[in-house]
Amino acid sequence: MVRIALDPTPYNDSVHLLDFPDLVARLGYEYLQLTPNPDFGRHFHHPKVDSAMIRTLRKRASDAGVTITSVLPVQRFSWPEEPQREAGVRNMKRYIRVAAELGAPVVNTEFSGRPEREEDSEAAFYRSMEELLPVLEQEGVTLNIDPHPDDFVEDGLEAWRIIRALDTPRVGFVYVAAHTFHYGDRAATLLPEVGERLGAVYAADSFDHHRSHGLRYISNPPGNAARVHQHLNIGDGDVDWAELFGTLKQIGYFDREDALIVSNVFAEDENADASAHHQLQRLRELVG
Repeated sequence: MVRIALDPTPYNDSVHLLDFPDLVARLGYEYLQLTPNPDFGRHFHHPKVDSAMIRTLRKRASDAGVTITSVLPVQRFSWPEEPQREAGVRNMKRYIRVAAELGAPVVNTEFSGRPEREEDSEAAFYRSMEELLPVLEQEGVTLNIDPHPDDFVEDGLEAWRIIRALDTPRVGFVYVAAHTFHYGDRAATLLPEVGERLGAVYAADSFDHHRSHGLRYISNPPGNAARVHQHLNIGDGDVDWAELFGTLKQIGYFDREDALIVSNVFAEDENADASAHHQLQRLRELVG
């Protein structure tokens, strides 16, 4: 059965971390992915939970009938400067152990390097993996990586090649639908190649910034290096959802016990409940 989880980021300012399980249950979800939150841990910072809080969170999830599937920390373990890389590795080691303590042995993340220093960032990534892989093995945790816009690798196929070169099932790929057009818009060919190493799929819509002669949306001054994308409700952008979910079905992703789809809409905070309901309904339709 495909697990459909909610990313509760829109509620970070209004709902306490320990109340997230009750929130997602109220919204009709059975699964929760923990994402950056002041009480859990922010981007590029050390996680802020202790063992007592982890135990309480596990109990709250159990009481609500909710399963925590995974955690999403973002750390600079591919950063070309050594102090930031070292901090990123240190923080990620702790997040891996937190995931294990939570009984959610999946960490979904980003490369977090710099595109203007691609070669240095790739070297930093492999150096960090030498330190992180033994911890992943020890804790029984899988690390899945998204080539996020403005990272040292944005193209989906090249990102898969970088992950593949590690030659370990402990590291896989996150396919983020909202990043489709930065990946190269090649779900139909990329996902079959990733195959069993596809660890998670994130579901939010986005506009294709290549359309309308590159004027689908505009960032000034012309020619700047900004990357722009959205995390919209399914149907509000240009992602080909029939192609994406048809490809996922074709490669057998929906038949896997560990199949995970995460709803991660960030553009509808003022309508967060309605957005969550919409996403769950659409995702069930698409999977079905």
